[in-house]
Amino acid sequence: MGRVVDPGGDDEERRVEAALRPRRLADFPGQHRVCDQLGLVLEAARRRGSPPDHVLLSGPPGLGKTTLAMIIAGELEQPIRITSGPAIQHAGDLAAVLSSLVEGEVLFLDEIHRMSRPAEEMLYLAMEDFRVDVIVGKGPGATAIPLELPPFTVVGATTRAGLLPAPLRDRFGFTGHLDYYATEDLATILHRNADLLGIAADEAGVQQIASRSRGTPRVANRLLRRVRDWAQVHGEDRVDEPAARAALNLFDVDELGLDRLDRAVLEALCTRFGGGPVGLSTLAVAVGEEPDTVETVAEPYLVREGFMIRTPRGRAASRAAWEHLGLTPPADAGQRVGGYPGAPVEAGTGRLGTPAGQDPLPLDD
Repeated sequence: MGRVVDPGGDDEERRVEAALRPRRLADFPGQHRVCDQLGLVLEAARRRGSPPDHVLLSGPPGLGKTTLAMIIAGELEQPIRITSGPAIQHAGDLAAVLSSLVEGEVLFLDEIHRMSRPAEEMLYLAMEDFRVDVIVGKGPGATAIPLELPPFTVVGATTRAGLLPAPLRDRFGFTGHLDYYATEDLATILHRNADLLGIAADEAGVQQIASRSRGTPRVANRLLRRVRDWAQVHGEDRVDEPAARAALNLFDVDELGLDRLDRAVLEALCTRFGGGPVGLSTLAVAVGEEPDTVETVAEPYLVREGFMIRTPRGRAASRAAWEHLGLTPPADAGQRVGGYPGAPVEAGTGRLGTPAGQDPLPLDD
């Protein structure tokens, strides 16, 4: 028997996300240094009466790169065109987008490092000279017809700035790197968004959510909605500390923000592989996930919080990981993380070094 599917469910989530986005730089909490720098660039452009330099925003997912792109368009009072690197796999795809831009429009390219090489080369010329060459015909008879473009501003967003080719990166006049948010900034975001969603939330409940949000507003907003759901189902009229604790425990988010996958990775490291080191592929099989999922979703937070160590021979659990799981670390845990006894640590970097005179060992798979 068939079932009824609500096709508007995802649209509703997107509408909620859009409603929570601030519209102006003054309303954007956190990232104060980047906001001050960006505000100066935009104000100078307004006073000149010309589009600002192209803007590159880098940083981990969920920190507000898309929101800042929309704010740039809002501050300039210009329309914004949104696309992404994976959607532009041919130079013709980019030419179609560029040729339809109006003067002063903002072109937002998410995951810009994933554009194809031919599209990148076309973008170089468009960003620098506001011109694209349209190829007509094939073979020896092909002709390049230059197409002039109105001045516009490219806002690129990337989670992996190191993958951007230098010629493309150098064409951005302003580069801003977004860092993880402090708990106080996340609490400010949660109070604002609770008001927008019509949720009554006290300070203790908000602090409980903010402290488990991994320094990421996107995670904080998602957890706020799940705590709201728990409170409504259980007849509560506000988000307080008991409601936040109960809801977050139900959704497997612990006191430090580790979720089911994070703990599964640590438990596999500590209980199945004795603390490591173990290769990424082997670790992924042990937790039933793809290696890319472990590397991009769980590993960055575990490394940042000091629970996991990347070594030349694989991933290893730190002493903090054993303690967080309530386990007793082996006596030689600190000596084995480099893959051999007494592996030196490169001073001031937190990276494992190599004995003098030897080349650094590559990371494992």
